[in-house]
Amino acid sequence: MSTADELKAKGNAALQAENFDEAIKHYTEAIQKDSNNHILYSNRSAAYAKVGKYAESLQDAEKTISLKSDWPKGYSRKGAALELMNKQDEAIKTYEQGLKFDPNNQLLKDALKNCKDNLETPLNFGGSGAGGMNPFADPKFLANLAMNPKTRGLLSDPEVQNLLKDLQKNPNDIGKLLSNPKATQLLGAMFGGMGGGGMFDNEEMQTEEPKPTPVPEEKKPEPKSEPKDERTSEQREAAKEKDLGNEAYKKKDFETALKHYDRASELDPINITYMTNKAAVYFEKNDLTKCIELCEKAIEVGRENKADFTLIAKAYARIGNAYYKQKDLKNSLKYYNHSLSEHRNPDVLKKKQLIEKEIKEEEMRAYINPEEAEKEKNLGNEAFKKGDFPAAMKHYNEAIKRNPNDAKLFRNRALCYSKLMEFQLALNDCDQAIKLDANFVKAYVQKGSILMLMKEQAKAMSAYAKAIELDPDCQEAIEGYRSCAMSSDPEEVRKRAMQDPEVQQILSDPAMRLILEQMQTDRQAAQDHLKNPAIKAKIQKLIEAGLIQVR
Repeated sequence: MSTADELKAKGNAALQAENFDEAIKHYTEAIQKDSNNHILYSNRSAAYAKVGKYAESLQDAEKTISLKSDWPKGYSRKGAALELMNKQDEAIKTYEQGLKFDPNNQLLKDALKNCKDNLETPLNFGGSGAGGMNPFADPKFLANLAMNPKTRGLLSDPEVQNLLKDLQKNPNDIGKLLSNPKATQLLGAMFGGMGGGGMFDNEEMQTEEPKPTPVPEEKKPEPKSEPKDERTSEQREAAKEKDLGNEAYKKKDFETALKHYDRASELDPINITYMTNKAAVYFEKNDLTKCIELCEKAIEVGRENKADFTLIAKAYARIGNAYYKQKDLKNSLKYYNHSLSEHRNPDVLKKKQLIEKEIKEEEMRAYINPEEAEKEKNLGNEAFKKGDFPAAMKHYNEAIKRNPNDAKLFRNRALCYSKLMEFQLALNDCDQAIKLDANFVKAYVQKGSILMLMKEQAKAMSAYAKAIELDPDCQEAIEGYRSCAMSSDPEEVRKRAMQDPEVQQILSDPAMRLILEQMQTDRQAAQDHLKNPAIKAKIQKLIEAGLIQVR
């Protein structure tokens, strides 16, 4: 079964290939598995915009913002959807709201500028065109172009605006647009899907004969300049203190590590890495309360200073680790989920899944009550005697939840499954009963009768033979074994058995053939050979195949 991340990848591939309905399908399936992943709603919003479902696009964009209100892309999605719905005033407010979280976000700044420009000096989309079929008069044309990062900037160019106005009046003058280098990009966007929806750019249309590409002169590679270190002297000094702290931490010299991390925090108080590193020291010292306090402070400082989401996710995960060490599984799961909502770290995801499994097992253990199980079993037996098999099944199910280690309960439920013609489920319960109690004669007898109903005579004989081995006086097992022997066609059994590769391998082994010959004439030799586990397993396989009968 595909995970949410796998489905998201499929959706992205479909969106890039312009299979928009397929992309929506994959994103929807991914959301069903991970309904708190804001990226999935954002991507589906883009896909909805591609197919003209602007209301759905807006709804997903708003859901994106509700899940992660400080993520600029959510406001970009919402603003684009509002523009497509001709709600420019609301789009402007949305872009401005997004810029409050990230004032330097170029995507939002460009979108806001274009939206304001278009609102103040709108292009006329009411031109008559050619009988109402003018593509430049499509009400969604401008909004789609505004969403495309490849064409957005050109819309503010007065020259391009004048060309588009002329084409709204007379689309036959398209040659004017083709002769303008700036405008060919807009035309390519229109024919490539009316602007693209802001997710992937369309290639520019070629309007002239391709010219030979000039061979560039070979230039000597210029030496790469080192990136400029824009940190302050305090920040550089803090980084050095962190490195010294990390070295001490690796040596388990925790007191020295704390001194260096404290000094780093003094020099650069808004860098939460130093706080989470210090929390890691307290985690190792088993001072889990202090560890949690430091991580919570790191998250608070990180939010105030717009720290990278991966750092905040790391702080949440460290709190989850601390609670897990305290055996507080529910709080641990809570903070792992917080961490994953910030950043999908595979290691944290595995820890989350492990804790969910532990919580489920813990709840099952807390539910165990042998006395209640006995009451449910008796109610199930009464319903079974009355022929009310569904009611009996309900009570046996509850009894097994209350006492999952009672082999008798599985055998009783197997009887019920048999009556309801669910033979494979009945067989599974018999196997579970035998797993819990290897000497449970009735479970082997029940298994034999089910296999008979499934036309598996050879396997049924093997089950009856095991029951007889455990209780030589069990008449039900003896009768069942005899019935199997009488109803089996030896030649048909042999043909079916010889189709099994494992049986073929056993019979082709010269040593096994010699052992089988000895067992036919020497009873003591047979007992000696059966003491060898490997030989016993092969003999058992031949018995199950119906090639050897137990007398």
